[in-house]
Amino acid sequence: MEGFDDAGVFFSDNFGGEDNQNDNQVNLQGVKKKFKEFLRQFHVDNFNYKYRDTLKRNYTLGNYYLEVNIEDVASFDEALAEKINKLPSEHLPIFEEATKEVADELTAPRPEGDEEIQDVQIMLTSDGNPANLRAMNSDVVSKLVKIPGIIVSASGIKAKATKIAIQCRSCSNVISNLAVKPGLEGYVMPRKCNTEQAGRPKCPLDPYFIIPDKCNCVDFQVLKLQELPDGIPQGEMPRHLTLYCDRYLCERVVPGNRVFILGIYSIKKVGRPSRRDHREKAITGVRAPYMRVVGIQIDTEGVGGKGTSVVSAEEEDLFRRMAASSNIYERLAMSIAPSIFGAVDIKKAIACLLMGGSRKKLPDGLTRRGDINILLLGDPGTAKSQLLKFVERVAPIAVYTSGKGSSAAGLTASVMRDPSSRNFVMEGGAMVLADGGVVCIDEFDKMREDDRVAIHEAMEQQTISIAKAGITTTLNSRCSVLAAANSIFGRWDETKGEENIDFLPTILSRFDMIFIVKDEHDQNRDKTLARHIMSVHMNAGQTNSEPKEGELSLELIKKYINYCRTRCGPRLNNEAGDKLKRRYVLMRSGTLQHEKSVDKKSAIPITVRQLEAIIRMSESLAKMQLLPFATEVHINEALRLFQVSTLDAAMSGTLSGAEGFTTDEEHDMLSRIEKQLKRRFAIGTQVSQMNIIQDFTQQQYPERAVQKVIHTMIRRGQLQHRMQRRMLYRLS
Repeated sequence: MEGFDDAGVFFSDNFGGEDNQNDNQVNLQGVKKKFKEFLRQFHVDNFNYKYRDTLKRNYTLGNYYLEVNIEDVASFDEALAEKINKLPSEHLPIFEEATKEVADELTAPRPEGDEEIQDVQIMLTSDGNPANLRAMNSDVVSKLVKIPGIIVSASGIKAKATKIAIQCRSCSNVISNLAVKPGLEGYVMPRKCNTEQAGRPKCPLDPYFIIPDKCNCVDFQVLKLQELPDGIPQGEMPRHLTLYCDRYLCERVVPGNRVFILGIYSIKKVGRPSRRDHREKAITGVRAPYMRVVGIQIDTEGVGGKGTSVVSAEEEDLFRRMAASSNIYERLAMSIAPSIFGAVDIKKAIACLLMGGSRKKLPDGLTRRGDINILLLGDPGTAKSQLLKFVERVAPIAVYTSGKGSSAAGLTASVMRDPSSRNFVMEGGAMVLADGGVVCIDEFDKMREDDRVAIHEAMEQQTISIAKAGITTTLNSRCSVLAAANSIFGRWDETKGEENIDFLPTILSRFDMIFIVKDEHDQNRDKTLARHIMSVHMNAGQTNSEPKEGELSLELIKKYINYCRTRCGPRLNNEAGDKLKRRYVLMRSGTLQHEKSVDKKSAIPITVRQLEAIIRMSESLAKMQLLPFATEVHINEALRLFQVSTLDAAMSGTLSGAEGFTTDEEHDMLSRIEKQLKRRFAIGTQVSQMNIIQDFTQQQYPERAVQKVIHTMIRRGQLQHRMQRRMLYRLS
């Protein structure tokens, strides 16, 4: 006999006798009566009988459940709500019995053949503040708790018996209506048959088996909850909790949903130790925690338990005044990573990314994403990773990951076998968990090409399709991507042009803005940058350091972004649409001319996706000001950002824009001159400009074309002109 572990020992009546049991029965009958009164009599303003009417409507429609708010029970009877909170395992079944009897009264008389009344499930909701998953300990076992988290995996629907019938193999004796404990607990079969018949030998040990046809079953599903990233201490692993959902709570959520779980914190028997580990066999009384779910609230605001979704009247008034000010765009950009010097346009683009455009659902069922994707490409030491880390802190939902340590399954979703049930379950990756927010991918260029291809669908269609191990499904990944990468040579090499970019056009076209971040040598800029870094290091850690004038605090930005995203969904007006149409045609024609050059391809193609990118940026600029329509002013700023980012990156290292040379033959000639110049002169060598021109004119190249190539390369910094010596040398 194992004592505490023996499932057959349910209670001991040595101390109370039958009187104690009878008193308990009377108490439960009184509680049941109070529950009935609550369902019949509770009403809100103007005598709207909330639960009575809902119960009747749900039962008539065949939905045998009722959602009850704990605060409503507390306002009706404080002691009743206290009993549900302290002893939910005992009182919730009584509540469901009372609901079943009230439903019987409300729906009578029912149609012929529908006389049997159905069980009604009670789902609880609560407006109280959630507790942290790490705060769950043995003190709250068997109590009602509310915790936030992210659903990371969900099992399939299984059946659990609530009442079973067993039969003896030897004497065929049947025992029916044996109640099975709720949750993940099972029923322990009797070891001996209790039937005694004269003239028959005793039945052997373990004679009983279950009769499946005579069992009452309910659906159940097992979920895995992970704590929110905000509550994880630095350097710690996120904790997980198993959730048990039954009946109408099944199939309510999918991996990636942020939820508030209301449930009974329960314990289950730990699985048997393996044969190899004999030491653990002596340990008894050890239990593993899990949650019996009695209510699920999906967190549509996507802010977890942080409280940023609750906006007071004063905050709303402040946000309205901020949006009405003319400089809100500059203030937001200034407040993004203020410790990082410069990078003004990148910060403005990140402000657009945090706001996002408007997601559109078309009449044919297709959707157009509203999230903006940005790629920062360039030299090391230009604070790309710091910007990503700041965005992770300021975005309402954010997941930070490194490209080298992330596989395709880690970014999208994985299918794995559950060790206990041996069934396949699906677990969401970084892009699923960042649904509704931003995923920051550092070292984007260090990812394997196969893993990078896996996020193509997630970046454009914002879904992740899974077809593995017989599981075919689609998960949502409605998130922005902010990626940072180095060029193929480690540093950006001006002489190599497009060869610096080691990405396929398929992934580049999915980024709305691509910034080339160069570490340029400029004495005045270097002095200012050094001064800024010195002040940052010297003033670090000072508690009284106030934000500069115009800067917004981190919490205020976070709340303002969340407020704008949830309250505003702007569209383009007609004038802005016409202007954008004309500019897009011009961009395409300029790019197509370039594509006909000797390289026959552009590293960053200008496609319809880039047109949609400008629309999204315009909508995000309008969203910052809480305006219903994006105007020409927003289009102009979006076009300027697109020009300084993607278009400059597309033209980087090419001779496009060389005035006066328009035909294909002339472009071929300019490219040949440039390539020959790069090949003949090593970096750092000096040569006379006159000698170069004479040399190329002897090869039958026009002098005007040679001068144009030299001046274009000087403008790009690949050549430097010393007028006093009339010399040229290549920059190292």
